[in-house]
Amino acid sequence: MTRETELVVKIPAKAVLSASTALGLVAALTACGSDEGSGGGDQTLTYWASNQGASVEEDKKVLKPALDRFTEETGIEVELEVIPWSELYNRILTAVSSGDGPDVLNIGNTWAASLQETGAFVPYEGADLEAVGGQGRFVETSFATGGAEGEAPTSVPLYGLSYALFYNPTMFEEAGIEEPPSTWEEFIDTANELTKDTDGDGEPDQYGFTMEAGSERQNSHFAHVLAQQYGGQLWNDGPNFTSQEVIDAVKMRVDMMAQENIVDTSNAEFSDGTQSIGDFVDGRAAMMMMQGSARTTLASRDFDNYEIAQIPMLDPLPGKPIQSHAAGINISVFNDTENKEGALQLVEHLTSPEEQVYLSQEFQTLPVATKAYDDEAMQTDSMQTFRTILTEHASPMPLIPEEGQMETVLGEQIAGLYSDAATGSEITEDDIRAAMEEAETQMDAAN
Repeated sequence: MTRETELVVKIPAKAVLSASTALGLVAALTACGSDEGSGGGDQTLTYWASNQGASVEEDKKVLKPALDRFTEETGIEVELEVIPWSELYNRILTAVSSGDGPDVLNIGNTWAASLQETGAFVPYEGADLEAVGGQGRFVETSFATGGAEGEAPTSVPLYGLSYALFYNPTMFEEAGIEEPPSTWEEFIDTANELTKDTDGDGEPDQYGFTMEAGSERQNSHFAHVLAQQYGGQLWNDGPNFTSQEVIDAVKMRVDMMAQENIVDTSNAEFSDGTQSIGDFVDGRAAMMMMQGSARTTLASRDFDNYEIAQIPMLDPLPGKPIQSHAAGINISVFNDTENKEGALQLVEHLTSPEEQVYLSQEFQTLPVATKAYDDEAMQTDSMQTFRTILTEHASPMPLIPEEGQMETVLGEQIAGLYSDAATGSEITEDDIRAAMEEAETQMDAAN
């Protein structure tokens, strides 16, 4: 979902908690929308695009050539509005409630199941799915994020993203480390070697690893990833946070700060998706795990002294070889559009292999069209690493209407554990179990 440089889409808690009610109401309202069908209609489409680059204006410059090519091919003009992530979710809810929305819009892919419940969007099935290229066009793991399991998706992927391990090769070389870690045991050992007191004051000033420990989203994403490596899952007909696998997953990551001391305790306050990047760029940390879009921020800091590797895994691996959730941005068509045929044409154009190559280079995202990876521009080592993670080691976050709420509630409880660790408190397994019980209680009370 959001662009947390790693997409940090922070849905206001109030909005999240009220989403179920709002979405329940809008389902009836959307039935009152236009019934003019797919033929003909206005030859100008309105398109709400999510903000992917450094600014709204920069995104407009990037998207203009792609939309101009669409107009040249079809004769259909596109009225573009780029909306910041901080506003997008509520704008969509308002549009769904009022019936006054765009023809085509971007959504965070973890919102897909929630928005699907409104009935406000065109299901991609049959001829409508074929009109946007068919299911076979898309990377399988990204396509799976389009809506609730077993139902026709109401969104298809537009921009793919995944987490990866970013590391500083100079620091590795200075420490005599030849390869990035591939298991969590190697990761802890490597990070310990890279955690140093470089100025002789008795305190570390270079850490092996940096994380956004105050980020609800990142905390939930890695609980999802690591729980699956342990053989569990976050959701099983309801919140499953107190399962031993989830507790083990949370404990392993919290221990990086609480016991291993490979993460600066100041990271407990990092939450905007850029602060750990700052530590990485400034040499205060040698490794970080971020989504591919972090490369845009690194470039804006004129920093290119990094390499990319896959996220470590447990060895032996009791669960699944998952390294990331299938992150990214999806694209939907409103049922109310008066030009469904044209709207589907725009989706087909933006997800075509040719446009996917262009957009991925401009936004530092991953193509969602499999054929785009055949392009020469996609043959870099880093792109192939990201591709491997997204296509072979990624799974969607739970495809449930409560997903956004779940990330907030679970992520807050984990952030609280980091805050306690930062003040010197010992974090035991019982502490983690109590935090997970509280998260389950909050989820049950809100639903």
